[in-house]
Amino acid sequence: MNLFFNTNLAEGYHSNSQKIRVMSESWVNDNVYCVRCGSKLTHFENNKPVGDFYCAKCKEEFELKCNKSKLGAKIVDGAYYTMIQKIENGDIPNFFYLNYDLNNYSVNNLLIIPKHYFTKNIIIKRPPLLKTAHRAGWIGCNIDVSSIPASGKLYLIYNKQIIDKNIVISNFNKMLFLRNQRDYLKGWLLDIMKCIDLLNKKDFTLNEIYTFEDFLKLKHPKNNNIKAKIRQQLQILRDYGYLAFTKRGEYTLL
Repeated sequence: MNLFFNTNLAEGYHSNSQKIRVMSESWVNDNVYCVRCGSKLTHFENNKPVGDFYCAKCKEEFELKCNKSKLGAKIVDGAYYTMIQKIENGDIPNFFYLNYDLNNYSVNNLLIIPKHYFTKNIIIKRPPLLKTAHRAGWIGCNIDVSSIPASGKLYLIYNKQIIDKNIVISNFNKMLFLRNQRDYLKGWLLDIMKCIDLLNKKDFTLNEIYTFEDFLKLKHPKNNNIKAKIRQQLQILRDYGYLAFTKRGEYTLL
């Protein structure tokens, strides 16, 4: 995998954003594979409303976000209501996030946020554009990346180091069970996975997860039995092979 953009493609463009778009899309087309099946990606025609790339074999779709900064707590995205509708209809693509070095036009980091980690709760509405703006009243959104568990941020390239392709594909596919969950239940599962991340340990206890009861109550104010819900979600995660019970009240991540 070549980590450098083809700068010849930027000739004739004046806007730096246009240059990056042309070079980065060409780079992905030449170097990046489908993280579900490993096949080569195909570039959609311009102005496709859903994504930038697709896999002709397994039909996965991908949208590319580029930035000279590393992934932060949020990603600025497009129209809020369009994004919500995509999630409701299951039309949202997987998101590639490419962090590049502006000094030499090379790739520092490339990760994917799989579509099954998106819920309406992580789409944050931005204020409407002012009346003086060209698109007055338009409402955009931010993606709250900080709420997504670590398993939903799969690196293909990390600090210029290429991650083994088979590992990436395996980690993507083992979490596909999330696609079968309704938005509300998926939100609970992702919140529990995030709590496990915050413990920062492979082995943990039920009582340690209980310490997040207040946090989960804020996120799910209509639920009056948080501890029972925690146990239920841990059971589901065990059934899908995300974690295992080692003994009563004790767990290990798989």
